[in-house]
Amino acid sequence: MAKLTKKQKEAASKVEKGRIYNLEEGSALVKEVNTAKFDASVDIAVRLGVDPRKANQMVRGVVSLPHGTGKDVKVLALVTPDKEAEAKAAGADYVGLDEYLQKIKEGWTDVDVIVTMPAVMGKLGPLGRVLGPRGLMPNPKSGTVTMDIGKAVTEVKAGKIDFKVDKYGIIHAGIGKVSFDAAKIKENAQELISTLIKMKPTAAKGVYVKSIYLSSTMSPGIAIDTKAVN
Repeated sequence: MAKLTKKQKEAASKVEKGRIYNLEEGSALVKEVNTAKFDASVDIAVRLGVDPRKANQMVRGVVSLPHGTGKDVKVLALVTPDKEAEAKAAGADYVGLDEYLQKIKEGWTDVDVIVTMPAVMGKLGPLGRVLGPRGLMPNPKSGTVTMDIGKAVTEVKAGKIDFKVDKYGIIHAGIGKVSFDAAKIKENAQELISTLIKMKPTAAKGVYVKSIYLSSTMSPGIAIDTKAVN
């Protein structure tokens, strides 16, 4: 186990062992215990009472964070020539089709989100081995396969994120930066949590939200009270 630095020990001491914080307290504390010398990401981990191996308990969706992620999201729009101007006007960082398909085939994946059109998805199929493991494959459910390219690019740039429960039943998502006001971190977290509540599968029995943790890069996790959401 890596040895904790003096700063990390000091940060860890600020998180009371065994204490469950409310979301407002946790959003303020996650800023206070940050030890990174850069503007670290604030992450949330929500453990759900679902069995992701069963299709009727899969939780996957999108949410538009009211204050964005604080990250400059690089968007690639894979579109036909008639949609290029729309994608560029919306702020896409890279716009085109065949030349970018070739670059991806050669291993280029220097983007955060890919937006495309239904007609192009057939060309993306063979690139699944490259895009899939990196979470870059466009999906109609996340709004990244659409004819409304401009809207899709704008939403992603403004803070729309997609999430999917992992094999352990946990949703991981970046919801801001430590430079955000505590109120903004709280509101972004609330938006994600409320979205998850609305998406509770009817097949999920018992406690739905089992635990919530807030953390920033290299900082200790902060347990958040789930009573208010169950």
